Amino acid sequence: MLNGLSNLLSRLKIDGYIVLLFGMVVLASVLPVRGELAAGLSLVVKLAIALLFFLHGAKLSREAVVAGVTHWRLHLTILAFTYLLFPLLGLLAARTGILSPTLAAGLVFLACLPSTVQSSIAFTSIARGNVAAAVCAASASNLLGIFLTPVLVSLLMHAQAGTAGWKPIQDIVVQLLLPFIAGQLARPWVGAWIEKHKQLVGYVDRGSILLVVYSAFSAAVVAGLWKRVTPLELLLLLGVCGLLLAVILLATTFGARALGFAKADEIAIVFCGSKKSMATGVPMAGILFPGATAGVLVLPLMIFHQIQLMACSVIAQHYAQRPADDATDGLQEAPLSR
Repeated sequence: MLNGLSNLLSRLKIDGYIVLLFGMVVLASVLPVRGELAAGLSLVVKLAIALLFFLHGAKLSREAVVAGVTHWRLHLTILAFTYLLFPLLGLLAARTGILSPTLAAGLVFLACLPSTVQSSIAFTSIARGNVAAAVCAASASNLLGIFLTPVLVSLLMHAQAGTAGWKPIQDIVVQLLLPFIAGQLARPWVGAWIEKHKQLVGYVDRGSILLVVYSAFSAAVVAGLWKRVTPLELLLLLGVCGLLLAVILLATTFGARALGFAKADEIAIVFCGSKKSMATGVPMAGILFPGATAGVLVLPLMIFHQIQLMACSVIAQHYAQRPADDATDGLQEAPLSR
């Protein structure tokens, strides 16, 4: 039965992990954690977030960061799409009045996040793009995101989500940056073990995010989440996320071509410049916003994440079908960093 369900999800191009994430939403809706248990879970979540970013630091190869760094024009283009155009589009979409203020704030938060690492590189590889550049660009996006995301959130969301001042940035430094640096420093001793036990580390990685989602949605449900978000609003959110992804995909594709990038570089720009990281976004939401608010704010991210995986899977296959003798094909691949 489980194999049949797995095959069905595969045919529908639905990530099984996304199903688990939404399962946490259902569980929190039925059995939300309350009172002293909620306080205890909050402490566990903070420790899980610290562990998550320690592992990210320990997994990230310094060679991957250095690799392709001389291709500064490509990297600046990707960063411009990620941290300039995307937040602008998110802010414009939020101000249309289609979504409720909280969901609109979640959309802006989504737009301020860094790119994904693993899936951006994987799709670039499938599409026969510049994988070395994708490794460097996606890694740089996440490193800079530790600083840039809370700054953008403070600038763009204080009126919508109650986020003001620089206290959230201090929390990011303590709960994300310091564990990340500790992971980098510990890499000579733990890096080989992590490479050898990638599957176990992956379980810890994803399990931490599931825990954060359950905690955030529990607080949101206790605060009356489902009285504030209606099925119609969820459908509207689905449409807005789909439209936002379509616009950014078109912008990255035709922007790369207008700037004269080779096809392999265009592919890296499309997949690194159009995606948003749930691995970074969910823990950041738990730090930047109160629990009840964070539960609602990550809804746009969860929906956008699934849409981007489905859309980019199709686009990657389309790129891969171009002629094998393409002059820009055959670039050396680099190993996945996360």
